[in-house]
Amino acid sequence: MHRARANPSLRQSQRRKMDEVSGVSSAMEFSGESGAARVHERLQKRHQMRTDDAERRREAKESETVAEEKGEYFSAAFNAERASIDGLLSSCSGADRAAASERLEEATSRTLQLQKFLNDSVAFLTSYDLSRAQAALRELQTSLADTREECLPKKKFGFRARAKAADKAPAPVPDTPSPAPASKVDRAANPEGCGFSNMDGMHLTKTAEEIQKRDVLLSHLTDCRVRLFGSPSTLHLKHIRGCEVLCGPVSSSVFVDQCSNSTLAFPCQQLRTHNTTDTRVYLHVTSRAIVEDCSGVAFAPFSWSYPSLDEDFTVSGLDRSRNNWNQVDDFNWLAAGTPSPNWTVIPEADRRTDWDL
Repeated sequence: MHRARANPSLRQSQRRKMDEVSGVSSAMEFSGESGAARVHERLQKRHQMRTDDAERRREAKESETVAEEKGEYFSAAFNAERASIDGLLSSCSGADRAAASERLEEATSRTLQLQKFLNDSVAFLTSYDLSRAQAALRELQTSLADTREECLPKKKFGFRARAKAADKAPAPVPDTPSPAPASKVDRAANPEGCGFSNMDGMHLTKTAEEIQKRDVLLSHLTDCRVRLFGSPSTLHLKHIRGCEVLCGPVSSSVFVDQCSNSTLAFPCQQLRTHNTTDTRVYLHVTSRAIVEDCSGVAFAPFSWSYPSLDEDFTVSGLDRSRNNWNQVDDFNWLAAGTPSPNWTVIPEADRRTDWDL
C-alpha cells in the first residue's frame, strides 16, 4: 500500500498556527516585562512624591516653629525691657533734679533701642503682636514725656504777677536811659532759650551755642521761617502751620505733631510724625522714620547746608553714611507688600536745593 502523502496546505496551516502560538507567547512574555517596569516606575514616582510632600510639611512645620519661637522671644524681651524702663521712670519721682535728669536720659536712650528692636522684628511678627507692641511703645513714650514734664518742669515767666506789682508801686524816675523792651522773639522763647512759641510771620534763628545738646521746642508757629544751627539733643515741633523749619543734626529724636503745609529739614537718629498733613520732609535718619495718623507727607534726602554742618554732625554722633530717608513705617498701614498711601517720595525734579531766606 502506498503511504498517504501529507497535504502541503495542511502542513503550512499547522506551521502557521505553531508560529502564531510562539509569537503570542513571546508577546505575552514581553508585555509582562514591560508592564512590570511601568508599575515599578509608577510606584517609585508615587514614593518620591510622598517623600517630597513629607519633606515640605516638615520644613513648613520647622519654619512655623522658628517663627513662633522668634515671636515668643520678642514678646518676652520686649515686655521685660518695657517693664524695666517703666521702673526707671517711676524711680524719677521724688529724686533730685540731677538724678531725675540722668535717669530720664537713660530711659530715652533705652526707649529708642526698644523702638529699633521692634522695627527689626516686624518681618516675623503677626499683625496682632505688632499692634500690641506699637501700642505699648506709644504708652511708654507718653509716660516718658509726662515724667519729664513732672520731674523737669519748665520754668514759667511771671509777667502778670510782675505787672500787678508794678501797678501798685510808683514808677521810679530812672537815672539812666531805660533799656529797650524785649523783642517779641525773646519773650516767646522758652525759659531755657531753647525754642520759639506763639509766633506768626517771623524769621527766627538759634545759634549752635544756644541749642547745643539741649531739647528744642517749637510750638504754635504760623508762616515762620526757622533756622536752628548746631546739634540739639531732641527737637519737638507742635502745632506748626505753613512754616519752613531747618535744623542741624539732632543727636536723638525729632517729634512732629499737628504740623501742616510746612517744609522741614533735619538729620536725626529717629523721626516720629503724628497728625501731620501736606508737609515735605528733607531727612537724614539713621533708623526708620515713623508716621502715624498722617496724610500727604513727602520725603527727600536732607539737602540744607551751612558752614559748621560737618562739625555739628561730629557733635551729634550720627552716621553720615547711613541715611534711611525713604524707609518709612506707617503705623496705620499694615498691609504687607502694598505701599502706604499716606506718604510719598518727592520727585528729584521737585526737590529743594536753595534754602536761602
